[in-house]
Amino acid sequence: MSSATGPASGLPVRMPRPRQPGRHRRPEPLAAPEGAPAFVLAVPGTPAAATRSLADEVVSIARSELPGLDARIAYLDGDDTEFPTLQAVLTHAAEERAARYEQAKAAGLDVKEPDGPVAVVVPLLAGPDGALLRRIRQAVMDSRVAADLTDVLGPHPLLAEALHVRLSEAGLARADRARLFTVATAADGIILASVGGDEAVQAAGITGMLLAARLAVPVMAAALDQDGSIAAVAEQLRNSGSQQLALAPYLIGPEIGPGLIDEAAKEAGCSAAEALGPYPAIGKLALAKYTSALGITPPQQQGTPVR
Repeated sequence: MSSATGPASGLPVRMPRPRQPGRHRRPEPLAAPEGAPAFVLAVPGTPAAATRSLADEVVSIARSELPGLDARIAYLDGDDTEFPTLQAVLTHAAEERAARYEQAKAAGLDVKEPDGPVAVVVPLLAGPDGALLRRIRQAVMDSRVAADLTDVLGPHPLLAEALHVRLSEAGLARADRARLFTVATAADGIILASVGGDEAVQAAGITGMLLAARLAVPVMAAALDQDGSIAAVAEQLRNSGSQQLALAPYLIGPEIGPGLIDEAAKEAGCSAAEALGPYPAIGKLALAKYTSALGITPPQQQGTPVR
């Protein structure tokens, strides 16, 4: 029988487990620092319900990786009603930060006047696209808000993983080349399609090398926005011995018009995988750009093996 001071004699007493000291102690979970700049995802392309859904999922992944993250979505071609523009989102973030400071002062709190960037803008782009990046940079300047602009998401091994997954989902690659089974439609040559001209093709080529190592087939990058580029690379792959080609979009999705991937696949005479879309690596890479800009140690980013 228990007494007022604890359990009766002989009964075990559950004690709190002490924190494990030393280097083997489990690390504290990372959270966004108090007062950190907003994370603003700059989404290119024509806004639509599908685009918003994709951006929401990318931001959701980022928030799950960094609790407390002030994440916002801005559209390069927004309308400031249903789809807020980048300039409007940055202006609103600056106004909110100023209002919080004034409220704290009015409440008699000893607070420091905010300084540093109001936001960190992360372009939702797998590779460099000079025209889109110039527009994003101009929108940041037009807002007259102190904001940092990060690089695009690639090249990165996690993007090679995402490309592999999209190809395997389309039946164009084996999910795991180490396993002893075949896919009848598996490609023996991959066209990695990008937008952004020569610079984008060169950047895609780096991720392409990583993809080639995963699939053990040749991978060559080509530009969707350069006439004849897709067809020329398809011919080059066939001349080198590849007979069954596949087109892998090195794109997240919103940055290109509808039907462009299908047209490119028809030009190359092959099947195509889906764009990268809201693959989990996209949200993790976007967050990594944000944390790097702030000098925060990002969460571990380990590629998940494709099964």
